[in-house]
Formats: sequence, structure tokens, C-alpha cells
Amino acid sequence: MSKHKSDLFRARDYLHPKYWPMWLLLGLLRLATLFPYFIQLKLGRLLGQTVHHLSAKHRKITDTNLKLCFPEKSDSEREIIRKQCFQNMGISIMEMAMCWWWAPERLKKLVEIEGLEYIEQCLDRNQGVILLTGHFSSLEIGARLLALYTPLQVMYRTQKNRLFDSYLFTRRDSYFVDTISRKNTLRLIKGIKNKVPTWYAPDQDFGKERNVFAPFFGIPTATITASARLAKSSGAAMLPYYPLRKEDGSGYVLKIEAPLERFPSGDDLMDATAINASIEKFVRLQPASYMWMHKRFKSRPEGEDSFY
Repeated sequence: MSKHKSDLFRARDYLHPKYWPMWLLLGLLRLATLFPYFIQLKLGRLLGQTVHHLSAKHRKITDTNLKLCFPEKSDSEREIIRKQCFQNMGISIMEMAMCWWWAPERLKKLVEIEGLEYIEQCLDRNQGVILLTGHFSSLEIGARLLALYTPLQVMYRTQKNRLFDSYLFTRRDSYFVDTISRKNTLRLIKGIKNKVPTWYAPDQDFGKERNVFAPFFGIPTATITASARLAKSSGAAMLPYYPLRKEDGSGYVLKIEAPLERFPSGDDLMDATAINASIEKFVRLQPASYMWMHKRFKSRPEGEDSFY
């Protein structure tokens, strides 16, 4: 179900003791935002290292994914990526707090944008824009930073904790034009047609949704066909967009590229392959920034055993 203004966060709705741990977490995150950026990075890495140590399940999933996608790397090389991946997930928690509580002027000091002209060119010719990206740990901060320079609508998935879900939605609603449930396609298309650039990440295994098995790192991967239908129904251009953390820890580079050519093509497999190739390109640039903890290759072609 999509949220509306009436669903915005109200503290009095979450006074029950079952919400106290989340209140404590929110308070600690608010406190962390008072520290300089480099301190927050260190806190994030420490948090990620803790989760890495405690979550054998997610370590195993990550190891499986990395072995599938980077068979040319040694075990020690993949182990380094895995540890960095968890550290980056911890950093993403600190970045989420920055999105919520840092002033725009403070955020702007951290960001460089490459390719903003591609969005402007599409809008100038009265064409909508879909910003194709993947589930990178920098996705939250990337969207917040991009919204400083262009109106933006995003998709969301309901969170299990009601307090966190309400607070997250409310904060996002304060700096995005619209925050839309991934199930509300009509509302999403309406925003695209109204020339609101739209954040879009189709790189998860959605199981029963219509998909084809397109290559991702050379592996037949269940890929939704909705991307091409969304572009066709809205008439929008599909622009690769990826938020990258600077290697020196000084901030972020938001990379926006020219629209995918001949997309949609009318061939579901060809279109899904183009989507995966675009995402793979940027995963290879910063493999430790990708969310390898989710079972990207869960669905398999008929007759093929599960990797997990």
C-alpha cells in the first residue's frame, strides 16, 4: 500500500516499550551526525565489522556470490572484498543519518556530479528520465545528494519495524518529490510523465514477477522485464546512474551516463541483458560497494540446482 501525507511520522504513535530499542538507535544515529565526516566513516566501518563477525549467514551468501562472479580472483582477494562490503554496509547506516539530519550546504561539500547534462538534455526535449542503478550500499546517500541538484522521485519497500518505516518514509518525503511503493506502478509512471527524474533499481530477485534469465557476470540471472515496459509506457530515457564513494574517503562522485541506446528494443532478453550489463560495469568498478548479502541468483532455470 502506498503511503500518503497522513502516514507521516508522529512520535506519539510509537511510545510503546517495544519501540524503545529503535528510539535508542535513532538517538545514537542523531548523535553520530555531530561528528566530522571522517569519524562517521570510522564508526560505520566498525559497525560493519561487528555485523560481519556476528552474521555467519550473510557471510556465506556473500562468499557464494563473490565466488560465482569473480572466479578469477583468489580466496584471499574475495575475502578482502567481503570484509569491505560489510564495512560499506555499516557506513551506509551513518550515511542514512547524514541524509536525515545534515543541512544541504554540508552535504554539498561532499559531492561531485558527472553527467547531469544528460538529465537536462532529456527534460529539454520533453522526455522523462529513469535513472537506472543497482543496490549499492551508497544508494541512500547517492539519492539524497542528487536531490540537491534535481527533483527526484524514488521507490521504497516497507520496512518490518513500524517506527523505522514511518520515520524513514517521513525523512525521504521531506527531500524527494515523491516516495512511491514499488507496487504502485501507475503513480510511478505518472511522475515520470510529469518529467520528474526517477530513481530505479531492478537488480533483485523478485521471484514470481515476470522475468527472463539474462547474463549477469556471465551467470543466467532472473531479471525482471518490467524495466523495458516502464520505459515504453512512460516514453522515458533510461540513464545509467551510479553513486560511487571516493577511494580517499573525501566524499562521493555521482556518475550519470548517456541513455541506453535502442531501449526498449522490444526483445525482453536483449533489454534485460542491457540492464544487467550496465549494472555489472559499475559493480566491477567498486565491487565492495555492491550489496552481495542478498541472494541475487536465488531463482534458477528449470532443472538447475540452487547456489545457496
